Amino acid sequence: MSIHEANRMRRLPLYLFTIIDELKEKARSRGVDIIDLGMGNPDLPTPKHIVDELCKQARLTENQRYSRPNDKPEMVFKEAVATWYRERFDVELDPVSEVLPLIGSKEGVAHLSLAFLNHDDIALVPNPAYPVHFNGVIMAGGILYNIPMTAENQFKPDLRSLSPELVRMAKLLFISYPHNPTSSVADIEFFRDVVEWAKDKPNLIIAHDLAYSDIVYDGFKAPSILEVEGAKDLNLIEFHTLSKSYNMAGWRIGYAVGSKNVLASLAKTKSYIDFGIFRAIQLAAAKALTGPQDCVKQLVETYRKRRDVMIDGLNSIGWEVDKPKATFYIWAHIPPKFSALTSMEFATLLVEEAGVVVAPGTGFGEYGEGYVRFALVEDEKRLKIAVERINKVLKTED
Repeated sequence: MSIHEANRMRRLPLYLFTIIDELKEKARSRGVDIIDLGMGNPDLPTPKHIVDELCKQARLTENQRYSRPNDKPEMVFKEAVATWYRERFDVELDPVSEVLPLIGSKEGVAHLSLAFLNHDDIALVPNPAYPVHFNGVIMAGGILYNIPMTAENQFKPDLRSLSPELVRMAKLLFISYPHNPTSSVADIEFFRDVVEWAKDKPNLIIAHDLAYSDIVYDGFKAPSILEVEGAKDLNLIEFHTLSKSYNMAGWRIGYAVGSKNVLASLAKTKSYIDFGIFRAIQLAAAKALTGPQDCVKQLVETYRKRRDVMIDGLNSIGWEVDKPKATFYIWAHIPPKFSALTSMEFATLLVEEAGVVVAPGTGFGEYGEGYVRFALVEDEKRLKIAVERINKVLKTED
């Protein structure tokens, strides 16, 4: 007897990164040295003082039990998050009701849709986007409405252009700056405008994904939307993670902060699904947030150097790309002479002909077509080799 996935699973778009993984394996089977710039998977180690704290806490029997929301180890982490927000953004948070630990922010984003969306509820999702922003909506059975973002509008959603009827029916809005995949940034004025726009929409939940707040360059500082006066009066939460700032991607720890009512429902949803995060990881994460931050500065400098090497290299071979002010991604329009190719076809060409893996823009939504994303997760030497290989492909096609 055959079995069938739920209809909501069939609604999910094709996961292009699975196809890319298959292309990588085929190339490797031919003996090709792959330079993988496809997935935003940090290649640098977690700082030693954080790893040492994990080892220390993991040995304690009391930390090997189920995590409970407001026991001492959990409160240490929540208080560390609140302290970090106060020192970084001058935002005051109640650690008990306005901070929620997550098993990585991706998990929290997905469960937010599950917590709030009925089958006739609309979620407004700027596109292109980090895939879980829209996939989570689909998995929850909600109605997805894509807000197109383009280079012409600096990859910002034009919220005021949305019809009042659409907004009235919408229950959830996702925004994210610094932005993945486009590396676009937003200043505090943008967030003030979002808060002002949302003031007369009491049924709308706003979720801001701030995963890349620390990965910024050239003097830019990424603000929190919670810095805006009146933001905490809205149904507004902000997601963050330790994956990028501290190279803790595999540790799976993040958090959401903001509206206590929204967080309470998200926590309720999670309580039926998981038993929280390993206490030793939470305590090590607290050490990351409250300990020395030189490691973050060094990390950002490493990515800045990689950014400059990659951008300068691409521009030198005739692929014109602007330098981003944030994230460790480069969002590049496909060179004009390859405009007949889709982003997936062009990404395939680079894998097969150059052994360089990039993410096709359509992996981030339909409005990502025409672009590819580079993740700067190889060292400078390898990035220079990647540019050399790409140059050969460009010249071959002349």
